[in-house]
Amino acid sequence: MTQHYVACLDLTGRRCLVVGQSEGKVRALEAAGAEVVSVDRYEPELLDDVWLVVVVDVEQGERVFADAVARQIFCNVEDVPELCTFILPALHRRGDITVAVSTAGASPALAQWLRDRFAAQIGFEHEQLARELRRVRPWVKQTFDSYEERRDFFRKAVAKALG
Repeated sequence: MTQHYVACLDLTGRRCLVVGQSEGKVRALEAAGAEVVSVDRYEPELLDDVWLVVVVDVEQGERVFADAVARQIFCNVEDVPELCTFILPALHRRGDITVAVSTAGASPALAQWLRDRFAAQIGFEHEQLARELRRVRPWVKQTFDSYEERRDFFRKAVAKALG
């Protein structure tokens, strides 16, 4: 089993390719700032200047994956974990808060079930708190010299707000 490195990507200005029809994948990439090219039929030159590829049309998956790996481009072939250099967790967003759940490709259904349970715990008060903590973050960075002091400030603020 692959141990994935989990990260949230800033795709602003990065060219991403979607092979096959998926308005949801295109919208999600665009929301992350990506410049998205979406095609039904894949040709290798489409990978020029591409940073990330999502393949929805799995019949083209092996070919796209091989070409992407050869060019060191991140690639995800939907529902085929062995043809993925990254996987997509089940997501829930509320304001600045994002809950992401992954089962390392074992079961998207389980990841979605867990995501829904965790998401139900996030309320408006959490969204407001995240917004407020973002607002005070520059002051905290100026006021406290060490990482530990900043960490402790935020931990106390969260504990006070959510008790």
